[in-house]
Amino acid sequence: MGNSSRNNNFSFNGNIPTLDLAMRIVSVSEDQKIEKRISITPEIAKKYIALGLELSLSESYGQHLGFTDNEYKELGVKISNDEKEIINSADIIVQLGLFSDNKISLLKENQTLIGAFNPYNNKSKIEVLSKKKINIFSLELLPRITRAQSMDILSSQSNLAGYKAVIESFASFEKAIPMMMTAAGTIPAAKVLVVGAGVAGLQAIATAKRMGAIVFATDVRMASKEQVESLGGKFLTVEGAENLETEEGYAKEASDDFKKKQEDLLAETLKKIDIVICTALIPGKKAPLIIKENMISNMKSGSIIYDLAAVQGGNAAFTEVDKIVVKEGVKIIGETNILNKLPVSASNLYSKNVFNFVSNLYDKENKKVNINLEDEIIEKTLIK
Repeated sequence: MGNSSRNNNFSFNGNIPTLDLAMRIVSVSEDQKIEKRISITPEIAKKYIALGLELSLSESYGQHLGFTDNEYKELGVKISNDEKEIINSADIIVQLGLFSDNKISLLKENQTLIGAFNPYNNKSKIEVLSKKKINIFSLELLPRITRAQSMDILSSQSNLAGYKAVIESFASFEKAIPMMMTAAGTIPAAKVLVVGAGVAGLQAIATAKRMGAIVFATDVRMASKEQVESLGGKFLTVEGAENLETEEGYAKEASDDFKKKQEDLLAETLKKIDIVICTALIPGKKAPLIIKENMISNMKSGSIIYDLAAVQGGNAAFTEVDKIVVKEGVKIIGETNILNKLPVSASNLYSKNVFNFVSNLYDKENKKVNINLEDEIIEKTLIK
């Protein structure tokens, strides 16, 4: 593991052959119906080349985001319309999602594949890659340590998702958000409930508050209370609350007793809420069902539930992926990938995260991928 997958290449300067030992990092276009983000922006392409890596991208790679092929070529990037050749010649491949079966068949032993591969839901593909002896790094598995913060794709992408969920839900809400006092009367401020106070939830709280809403939030992690209140939100706490936080800082499954107390509090709170932003996820598991059918039936007609957890089953009853379901006058909005609505910003952050990870993985002096399992970042993200 960790050696270059390519044979030594010879380049020619006049008639004198010289040995080319540079490793090649590549990325090919995602299926834009599913994923509009890209893994390498021109800004980051320049950094890879400065690191001593050769860089190849597929034709029109960033065109849909306003990054032309010429822009990449001027930086020294090789652009090709032959994805098979790009993948075949690679040492390191960076993507967002897993390849299709056809592209997986092009991969070779000892190549290194880096991305956000959701290994819990893609076990069969991961198994095929492992049998091919591909080094697979999935960046959702990064440890929550200071040194990994610049590589943390969950934080950078969730931050944008929380912001955009508020914007989208406010656009669907048919009333004003801030309190408005007019000669004709006063319009009350909208009341927003954020379910889950992780990175996405905290950004949702901050965004909703900035736009004039009254914001409430709930989370099973008691450590979230201070963060929520620092942003101007009101933290909903059940009596005798237990702290449900893993050592890594993620939420864990609640006890049945806690769930019952939380349900009673939520059911009462939701009667006066206009907009709910759902962000609660447990890594590797189905999203917890928090907003039940009976709670929705008691909500005000015209209310909105925006469920960011839709792709993992949803936090709300009736959530369907990429659909708006209306129940009792309440709109329940599910989204596969809200970041497709902010692809430029999301790509800029994601590509920086990945570059920082590659910089840690790449041995510049010896020009090779160094899979040092004593490095917690590498050990935790490598799928064995």
